[in-house]
Amino acid sequence: MSPESSPPRPVELAWRGGVLEPAGEAGAGALLVADSWLVVDGTVRALDVHRDRFVGSVGDADDDDPGLDVAAFWDAAVEALPREGEWFPRVELRAGTAGGPELRLALRPAPEQHRSVVLATADHDPRTRPLVKGPDLEALGGLRRSVAPLGADEAVIVDADGLVVEGAWSSVLWWRGDALCMPAEDLPRLPGVTARTVLTLAAVLGVDVLHERATPASLDGFEIWSLSALHGVRIATSWVDGPTTAEQPGRRATWQRRLDALRRPLPAPPA
Repeated sequence: MSPESSPPRPVELAWRGGVLEPAGEAGAGALLVADSWLVVDGTVRALDVHRDRFVGSVGDADDDDPGLDVAAFWDAAVEALPREGEWFPRVELRAGTAGGPELRLALRPAPEQHRSVVLATADHDPRTRPLVKGPDLEALGGLRRSVAPLGADEAVIVDADGLVVEGAWSSVLWWRGDALCMPAEDLPRLPGVTARTVLTLAAVLGVDVLHERATPASLDGFEIWSLSALHGVRIATSWVDGPTTAEQPGRRATWQRRLDALRRPLPAPPA
């Protein structure tokens, strides 16, 4: 891309009559379910896991319509993805503004990716459906913006007992020595695809995985990770008014390389 050229503009497509077409100027309904992933020159990581999460959430949605044909929509959405450049597409189920719910695809250029992150503890938990990605995204974005004046990039949600649950837009893991740790299973949070991939890698490599009930203060001196589909693994370089963070040299880079090695080409579009 030349210095004078502008970055690609996001494109909104709607699934209507069994085809993807421009969504038009009409306003979209409330976001019910969403999923997004990073595409790099036509390759993507854990696309099947993203599919399963999205299709399952659409099937569970209160506004689910058996006529949506989410499987056909997914195939069409994947076919529509660019095979060159970096993209961060999002598939959506939205409440209908003039009828039933509607499936949509947002083709979005990928934002810049980072290897590190500054954390801050959120002052409240705005989630209404913590197990579903979509309905709380706007509120969670507001949570991230609320910690930005503190110099933080990500807000960490804690429960009523002060236990670490997850980031606003990421999963939170930490290292206790050579053991990889995650929040206790009974703490309600989004089933993060990148976290699941890292935990699967850990199991294959024989790394101990611990489920812990941890407060921010109890993580003092630990290496803390923030994981997401966009950034992969980000290491926390600091936690505003929170624990002192640590870093084992090379560990984050090693695991990021392992994640990158799992990228696979998108299916070839029909000739």
